[in-house]
Amino acid sequence: MKRIGQRRRLATIASLAGAALTVSPTTALAGRHADGHRGRHARAAHSHAHTAHTLTGTETAHLRLVRQHEEHLYEQGSASGPLPGRMSASLTVGATFTGEFQIHTRAGTITGHGTASPRGTGRYQSFRGTMIVSGGSGRYAHVHGRTQLYGSFDRRTFDVTIHTKGRLSY
Repeated sequence: MKRIGQRRRLATIASLAGAALTVSPTTALAGRHADGHRGRHARAAHSHAHTAHTLTGTETAHLRLVRQHEEHLYEQGSASGPLPGRMSASLTVGATFTGEFQIHTRAGTITGHGTASPRGTGRYQSFRGTMIVSGGSGRYAHVHGRTQLYGSFDRRTFDVTIHTKGRLSY
């Protein structure tokens, strides 16, 4: 008779514990199953969360001509400022300057495009416009932003100095 009483008590305790784990609001809020493991949805939400960072400042790039095809220039050089590294750009010069670029840093790559209006008629032509950062890799996989763009273009050597000023989020 003692054994039957103990079994009943254990069965009652076990069923109460099971019911408590099944309906526990803290378990549901924490996104965990009764066994303590994260649920499918909690795992998915956790893996996509990342901390937003902001990068503010002035970046300068000194680019030299690598090759040219009519008004299309392919340039490479160094970038200094908040994102030091190497920069490569594909530029089209004309009534409006347009281009696509990549900045290669130790932490990742940043890509984007820009347009600028040239001024002047001498050897050195200044320009001003807008640069849009649209993506990247590594630490900068989610980078985006819009910055001011200005600089100078040497019509004889096709060297370009580019300054950007603004804020990027990643």
